[in-house]
Amino acid sequence: MVTLNPQPHVVPAAPHMVVCGDDGLVHRLAAELSGVYGERVTVVLPPAREARQRPAPALGRAAALFGRVTGVVGRAGAPDRNGTAAGGGLVRVLEAAEPGEEAFTEAGVAHATALALVYDDDETNVQAALLARRLNPRVRLVIRLYNRRLGEHLAKLLDQAAQLAAAVDGAFVTDTEAATTTVLSDADTAAPVLVTAAVSGHSKVIEAGGLMLRAAERSHAVAGRGQGRELCTLALLSAPPRPGSAEALDGDGPLLLPGDPRPPGAEGRAEVVLEAVPFALQPTPVRPTVRGLPLGSFFSRRLRWALGLLTAAVCALAVASWSVTSDDPTHAVYLSLLDLFAINDPAIGEGHGRKVLQLLSGLTGLLLLPLLVAAALEGLGTFRSASALRRPRRGLSGHVVLLGLGKIGTRVLARLRELGIPVVCVERDPQARGVALARSLRVPTIIGDVTEEGVLDAAKVGQSGTLLALTSSDITNLEAVLYARAVNPGVRVVMRLYDDRFAKAVYRTLRASHPRAWTRSRSVSFLVAPAFAGAMIGRQILGAVPVERQVVLIAALEVEGRPELNGQPAAEAFVPGAWRALAVTTRRLDAGRLEASAREETRLLEDLPARYVLGGQDRVIVAATRQGLADLLGRRPVPRPR
Repeated sequence: MVTLNPQPHVVPAAPHMVVCGDDGLVHRLAAELSGVYGERVTVVLPPAREARQRPAPALGRAAALFGRVTGVVGRAGAPDRNGTAAGGGLVRVLEAAEPGEEAFTEAGVAHATALALVYDDDETNVQAALLARRLNPRVRLVIRLYNRRLGEHLAKLLDQAAQLAAAVDGAFVTDTEAATTTVLSDADTAAPVLVTAAVSGHSKVIEAGGLMLRAAERSHAVAGRGQGRELCTLALLSAPPRPGSAEALDGDGPLLLPGDPRPPGAEGRAEVVLEAVPFALQPTPVRPTVRGLPLGSFFSRRLRWALGLLTAAVCALAVASWSVTSDDPTHAVYLSLLDLFAINDPAIGEGHGRKVLQLLSGLTGLLLLPLLVAAALEGLGTFRSASALRRPRRGLSGHVVLLGLGKIGTRVLARLRELGIPVVCVERDPQARGVALARSLRVPTIIGDVTEEGVLDAAKVGQSGTLLALTSSDITNLEAVLYARAVNPGVRVVMRLYDDRFAKAVYRTLRASHPRAWTRSRSVSFLVAPAFAGAMIGRQILGAVPVERQVVLIAALEVEGRPELNGQPAAEAFVPGAWRALAVTTRRLDAGRLEASAREETRLLEDLPARYVLGGQDRVIVAATRQGLADLLGRRPVPRPR
């Protein structure tokens, strides 16, 4: 069943995009496309009544989602001073139980330029992608998949289907970029950012045209002391609030891509700078080493020491028996083992040395027997508890406490273990997808609700260095952070919060109450929406650098057809607060060959000639705000304040 909300029933004939999903990413993506890029968007959501059949947490999220998307419709559809709708047209909200052919027909997928399938279920996205490619072989598909291997195979399959359709209909061959498939994972996109925010010393690294760019946060006093070549200042962070001042809490936020000289009041702020990092500074992979038997995983340290001492005693007895009896060494060892296990005949009629050795061997055998039984029981217990979750060890400190092992938490856990960072996980659901990974990685995990008394204490949050609160509930994350701050005021905090106003209030309050503590709030949908929107637009967004609750995009754009770039000096390709050129990829002809071929070379702006002029054959790597990137793409839905 397909129903429309009360809006004009018009199937879009003009170029438009379709976004289908069932969680918060739909809202972010629709707002990004309509408010930043000025696209006409049709949003396909599940009916609100179906949310009542979901668990209570999902019900609240679904209701909030529908209300937010309705708010987007009101803002996007409101006419401006010229009487036209903001965002380039009307944002339509369509209710459909599933992304089937009827819903796609109503949404106008057959004539859409791009379609985003961002359902939380991989199977739903795969089925919808196959149907969409059949209805419109030219549509640009952006698919959200958690399974990376499946995503690679699916992208190849859908692109092959588009190429076959293009071969049948020659009209499709004219547009080489129309039929593309991009598979993205919100977990893979957000996990590196969350890990970077949680762990000091691991900066955000982006690969752009063969260059390694790193965003590093530093105070104004140590500016220019990084390991790489400093390219530019991406942002000036918010000034710390003055204690007891209400005006400080409501002050200005971060200043993105500031100009030179700095604006008044920006002195002394911490800044986020972008550096070009040589490849030699990257950590080299650790070579695998050949290890012996994993005795440590089967037997405790005390038991191993006891067995080692008794083995040494047995060897000493064998040597002593050999020296006393003058027998063959092999026979002496054999007699010692018989005496050790009390299965040899008594040494009656033999010398005093032999009798003493037999008594010592029997005594050693009595000590060895309980140790052998303990080793057997401990080994069996290890096998029985191999599938059990480990508990945090005694004396653990400076570790990362990870709350939530869903899709995002699982990717974050894998990344933390790759970096060799000690982690303690807390998860309420024992069947969560990340619990199996934690078990295989032998990561200490607490099964319990973080809001219950004693759960965070069991994870040793009081001795931890960082708290990553990544559950799907904003209130749960906030409660955990407040408790962690109470028992460990200096703990580094990264929260996953969806609501912007709520996150802003929480961030400022925590920063004001703990000015010396490190606090960050991140929204997964906020972090990944620019990447999904960029894929739908067809532009190559190389990465995103989060700056508090905002983001700076790193993108590669063709100079051809852009008056802001084409014919302009490369050194002057900068608009404060909007975008800034970082590097240029030039195409040079190699005339020394039989057939001239183009060779691409990416160079930083400071390595180019002083008066290098950008031409149509160049590609520019820029750092831009979302509005600045929209301006470069020729879309100005919202006038930027001057």
